[in-house]
Amino acid sequence: MRHVTIIAALAGATWLAASSAKAEDLVFTLINGTNSTLTEFYTSPSNVENWEEDVFGKNVLGPGEQVEITIADGRDVCDYDMKFVFSEDSDLDTTLDTQNLCELGSYTIHE
Repeated sequence: MRHVTIIAALAGATWLAASSAKAEDLVFTLINGTNSTLTEFYTSPSNVENWEEDVFGKNVLGPGEQVEITIADGRDVCDYDMKFVFSEDSDLDTTLDTQNLCELGSYTIHE
């Protein structure tokens, strides 16, 4: 059991060192300012043709909720396309936007 603890501690220290070394990570707060549940959120550098994976995974962002988003893709770009997908029972369409995420502290999606 002690062996596993040491490995976990070493893995944690390695992860900490790697994450602090990535100065180009983009961090912002995403705020759902709509009355609908945001079920999927995609980002991709503006110069890339395809969307990256859904940032939320299995999570959702309810009306009025917020979450801190970290884009740790190692890229040295600021302009990102964003795609917002709402729950099926919502009357909101999928929304697209492009922002300079290096200058963005928070982003609120509105109806």
